[in-house]
Amino acid sequence: MKHLERGKPMATSAGTVLSVNVGAAREFEYGGRLAKSAIWKSPAVGRITARGVNLAGDEQADRKAHGGPDKAVYAYAVEDLRWWQQQIGRSLAYAELGENLTTEGIEVNNALIGEHWEIGTTVVEVSEPRIPCWRLGVRMNDHLFPRTFTLAFRPGTYLRIVVEGDMGAGDRIRVVERPDHDLTIRDVFRIYTRDRDEAKRLLAVPRMSESWKRWANDLLQKVQGRPADAPEPGCC
Repeated sequence: MKHLERGKPMATSAGTVLSVNVGAAREFEYGGRLAKSAIWKSPAVGRITARGVNLAGDEQADRKAHGGPDKAVYAYAVEDLRWWQQQIGRSLAYAELGENLTTEGIEVNNALIGEHWEIGTTVVEVSEPRIPCWRLGVRMNDHLFPRTFTLAFRPGTYLRIVVEGDMGAGDRIRVVERPDHDLTIRDVFRIYTRDRDEAKRLLAVPRMSESWKRWANDLLQKVQGRPADAPEPGCC
């Protein structure tokens, strides 16, 4: 790891939390059946505790696909929200894409896997991109939106909680460690959705999530004509 405070300052090595967003799981009807999701989140007031695999007051309805240590917190940049506003022709509120942290000024899609951010008294680690599923289409009231989201290559990043603490709107985000490789969140997303011939790159990164390493190894096994049955890395 490169400790930024000891070396040359990097571009976009700091930013700001505009909003910390949490939400409880709720039931809704989808395709004539009852479904459940916590994608509806709202800006929280005051300091929010980051502990274990979650933020206080936040939930995941389907723990097999969502949540866990590699998906404890989801960050999305206001710069990308503004881009989406231009694309869809309407305003977007903080948390409307289901993000826990609405950020400004920090690299989110171009963050390196394993990069450490200091936010408030918390330290988090960049882990993996969001893979959108049908729930995002429900949230946006557009069943085609997950495909549109995928094609835009603006996935946002999940974060692991490395040091428990608290965070709140207005907190500074500082990149305090950056690993010695060049694999970004956008790279992982691109490899998964389009350039699967580069899957081997995921295996060389120490802090790549185990689910993603299993997926990459599975893909390589299939290319070589060997049986493999690792599941997909998971969705939003």
